[in-house]
Amino acid sequence: MANHLKLLENWTPEQAARMERNIFVAQHRLNQLELFGDDQLVDLLDRHPRRDLGINTMGTDPTRRQDWQEGRAGNLDSTQLLEAARKGRIWLNIRRVMDHHPEYAELVLALYDDLERTCPGLVTYNHSANLLISSPEAMVYYHLDCPANMLWHLRGKKRVWAYPLESSIVSDETIEGVLCGEKSEELDFRREWDELAVVHDLEPGEMITWPQHTPHRVVNTEGLNVSLSTEHMTPRAARRNNVYLANRHFRELLGGSWRRTELDGWRPALKEFALRACRRAPGLKPVPPQGYKYPITFEVDLEFPNCVRPLDGAHRRELTLV
Repeated sequence: MANHLKLLENWTPEQAARMERNIFVAQHRLNQLELFGDDQLVDLLDRHPRRDLGINTMGTDPTRRQDWQEGRAGNLDSTQLLEAARKGRIWLNIRRVMDHHPEYAELVLALYDDLERTCPGLVTYNHSANLLISSPEAMVYYHLDCPANMLWHLRGKKRVWAYPLESSIVSDETIEGVLCGEKSEELDFRREWDELAVVHDLEPGEMITWPQHTPHRVVNTEGLNVSLSTEHMTPRAARRNNVYLANRHFRELLGGSWRRTELDGWRPALKEFALRACRRAPGLKPVPPQGYKYPITFEVDLEFPNCVRPLDGAHRRELTLV
C-alpha cells in the first residue's frame, strides 16, 4: 500500500521545517490510495468498535458552540451511517483508527517516516489518528488541540480558519485550562476574530497544519468530506505542554505568578523536571485531567431533517470522552 506510493509531494527540508513555526499548507498523495473510497469506508465502519466512533451534529452559527451535540447510531448499519453523512448534518469521528486497523496504522507510520526523512532533525512520537467523515455543510467550532496536529484532506472541500498565536486572542490561562481538563477544547468565539485569521480553502491532496495550540475552526463547503487528522508529539511540543502545566501547578502549590512560557534555557528545563518529579510524589502530583461528559441527545435517522432525531430526556445517557 503505502510502500508503493510516495506520500509527500514536492516537500523540501526547508518547507517541512516550517511546520512548527507557521500556519502551513502542503501537498500529499494519500487521496490517491484506495483506503478512502465509499466501499472501504463502509468496511472500516463495519469493523470499527462503536465505543470509539464519535457521532455529532451541530448548528450553523460559529459563535454557538453549545449547539455541538453528541449522538448515537441506533440500529443503522455502516452503509446507512455513510448515507447519513452524505445527506444530513453529521460528523463521524472514527477515533483511534491506528489502534484498531493495522492498514491505517501502517499508513500513518509510513507518513511520519516520510516526514522525518524529509525534515532532518524532526523526531516525532505518540502518533495517533482519527478518520473524519462529515456532511457537505458540517462544521467544527473554534477550538485548539494540545498535541501537534495535521489535517490531511482526502475528499470534498472545506474552509479552514486558523488564528495565529501572535494575535493573542487565546490566553495562556485558556491553554492551561484545556491542558488541565478544566476547559473543553471548544472555546468561545467572536466573529470579529476572523479578520485576524489565515483562511484556506482545503482541496483533496492538501494538508494543513499550524503551531501547537493554534486555535482554528472548519466549515465544509462541498461534498462528502473525508480527512485524516493525525496528532504527534515532539520533545519541544512536550516541553511546551509541560511548561504550561507547571505554571498552573506551581501557582496553586506555591503561590506567586508562574507565567513565563519560554521553552529555551535552564528555567523551562527545570520546570519540566520539577513537574515530572511532582507527578511521582503522592502529595505533590497534579490532579489528572478529567474527561468531559457529553449527553447523548440524538439518534441518527435517515427519515428526519439533517438525519437527526432528537431524544427525549428519558433516553439520554452520558458518554465520557478522554
